[in-house]
Amino acid sequence: MEKQKPGVTVEDGSDQAGSSSIAALRHHDFRVLWIGQFVSMVGSQMQLVAINWHVYVLTRSALALGLLGLVRVVPIILCSLAGGVVADAIDRKKMILGTQVVLLSSAGCLALVTAGGLKVVWPIYLLTAIASAATAFENPARQSLLPSLVPIRDFTNAVSLTMISFQVATICGPVAAGVLLASYGPSIVYLINAASFLSVIVAVLLIRTSGRVAVAENATANRISFAALSDGLKFVWQTPIIVQTMTIDFIATFFASATALLPIFAAEILHVGAHGFGILASGQAMGSVVTALVMAKLGTLRNQGRKVVMAVATYGAATIGFGLSRNFALSLVMLAIVGASDTVSTVLRQTIRQLVTPDNLRGRMTSVNMMFFMGGPQLGELEAGALAKYVGAPISVVLGGVGCLVAVAIAVTKAKSLLTYDASVPDRTL
Repeated sequence: MEKQKPGVTVEDGSDQAGSSSIAALRHHDFRVLWIGQFVSMVGSQMQLVAINWHVYVLTRSALALGLLGLVRVVPIILCSLAGGVVADAIDRKKMILGTQVVLLSSAGCLALVTAGGLKVVWPIYLLTAIASAATAFENPARQSLLPSLVPIRDFTNAVSLTMISFQVATICGPVAAGVLLASYGPSIVYLINAASFLSVIVAVLLIRTSGRVAVAENATANRISFAALSDGLKFVWQTPIIVQTMTIDFIATFFASATALLPIFAAEILHVGAHGFGILASGQAMGSVVTALVMAKLGTLRNQGRKVVMAVATYGAATIGFGLSRNFALSLVMLAIVGASDTVSTVLRQTIRQLVTPDNLRGRMTSVNMMFFMGGPQLGELEAGALAKYVGAPISVVLGGVGCLVAVAIAVTKAKSLLTYDASVPDRTL
């Protein structure tokens, strides 16, 4: 892709949009949503760490940790396609607001039952499943709304900035959660997360852009129907570059997902306790933030498809390094490399998919991608936990990294559309 030339004026009057590493933040609607999402993501990352630690404290079981991945992914598989159809048929802003209420309620209930002295894990699984189902509807609506908030020349920058906010939250959230877990236990973490969803509600209410779905020329409005679902699936499967980006992501994260086993590494292998666990949980984000900042400054890149494959290969190699490490600092470095490579892959894959998909199909495309993007790591957690039960956590992680590299080798020989993809972004709005 060619970089936006200096001196181009964006639609709200800001100048030199393409030359700035924060170009997308000059647009009011993206800015308010970005801030609201950041606050919410800090809370969500705090809760993610707290749930993993809470389940481990209650069960001391690698399999129980792995089951969290299954609990998270099943509702996504069952609900995401419906979420995509709905996101392409109704006002996306209203859909986001509704899902935030469900997420807030789920976290609030988790705080209450934990404060009451929770001794079993099934309520954690149940409320986690409810939150995942809500996310299956929220994510297609939010991602489909994003291209409407900025001109196309700033879209890659918007994706990079979104990744930065997510990764900064992934640093701040786990570290804060580690401190709170050590001092007060998980209930306060769940309560903070519940309150954090209010920030997204306020942000969506402040957005000026309509949440209504654009209808393609000579097309009828989308309907909530099996026909609409069929149209979305047909578009995805008939677009090789989309299928290949989704597939390589799913396979890589399925094999090389070590997140669920971090409590075991912290407690039994590296011996760093809850505080060290919080730092390890933020390790990937440390590398990701630096990488996302660089990508935001660079803007659009050339040979995106080839860079995706190289990033996934690095992801697998660093996962192997983490599994082999017995030194806390080295483990943190390996996790940072995992995060950096994952960021390159994620930003480029999301940009490719959103730019090749018409607005009236983005919700359905995103919902299909969600099954791959979230299903891979969550099922990978189940696979890692089950394997770790029999061969130990380190060997489980190493074998996962090897599996990721095998997937890359297959992609090099089979995914021709991905390897040769190199898009040019015209100067227009989405």
